[in-house]
Amino acid sequence: MNDAKSVLITGVTGMVGSHLVDYLLEHTDWRIYGMCRWRSPLDNINHLLPMINSGERFSLLYGDLRDYISIHDVMAKSSPDYVFHLAAQSYPQTSFESPLDTFETNIQGTANVLEAIRKHKLNPIIHVCASSEVFGRVSKDKLPIDEECGFHPASPYAISKVGTDLIGRYYAEAYGMKIMTTRMFTHTGPRRGDVFAESSFAKQIAMIERGDIPPVIKVGNLKSLRTFADVRDAVRAYYMLVTVNPISGAYYNIGGAFSCEIGEMLDTLISLSSCKEQIRIEQDPARMRPIDADLQVPDTRKFFDHTGWQPQISFERTMLDLLEYWRARLADNKHYLVR
Repeated sequence: MNDAKSVLITGVTGMVGSHLVDYLLEHTDWRIYGMCRWRSPLDNINHLLPMINSGERFSLLYGDLRDYISIHDVMAKSSPDYVFHLAAQSYPQTSFESPLDTFETNIQGTANVLEAIRKHKLNPIIHVCASSEVFGRVSKDKLPIDEECGFHPASPYAISKVGTDLIGRYYAEAYGMKIMTTRMFTHTGPRRGDVFAESSFAKQIAMIERGDIPPVIKVGNLKSLRTFADVRDAVRAYYMLVTVNPISGAYYNIGGAFSCEIGEMLDTLISLSSCKEQIRIEQDPARMRPIDADLQVPDTRKFFDHTGWQPQISFERTMLDLLEYWRARLADNKHYLVR
């Protein structure tokens, strides 16, 4: 591979960004720049701090999607050949409480990234990460969801990702930039934030096993249907997106091969627990969305036909690794938030 290649990952301290760094370190010799806010928690890249400190291949650059000057500076310092734009306000539930922050971060922030690239006259291959949430409430006759399914966003987050998706395609068409947009369906695994259902369940189970909370798992809507992928499969897909004959302006659904209701996913996690016989389930009104995207099953043939990508990690392995992640993390911390 070309030693001169460099890559910029926005949102590098998130679950996906940190796993993407791991993948690129193992499978390329690219120079990696990770953009994060100066106050971003570094937990997900803690294992990479010695490399960052030594300046070996991986560096952090500080920027905020809402601060164009900082984004402009990041582009000047990195001059990337590849850009993975992953940074976002990514929590649908939070977006109901902070819609304006979500819109500014995800819509205007994406415009800031692409405009800074354009103004610097850079010519990278760019991945803009939208979301399957753009499809929102889909009728059963539209399943599995293909790329041409209409948008019916069911949260301020989903609305913001419609904007992200359209901005990416606009810059590709208007300015000839090499941009591809993805609508990744549910993806999870180690380092998943505890505001997401499956990670919250795994964390609660780990706390129950430690005796920190009563054997009651608090839940939201358990009837929502989801297709699950492992985050480590997801980042492999993103790498293939930008390296296997990238097509400017293309947009793809990406997702796993295993679908089930949230309640069935919870049953799987509970079955892995040493306390499975004692655990009870209790609905928490605070975990219910005002409106829910309750049928999220993708048609991924377009991406498979173009790249040959398909998931390799089983749903059971993903759930076990997620639970083991929380067991290890709680063991290393004296204090943590119960949620």
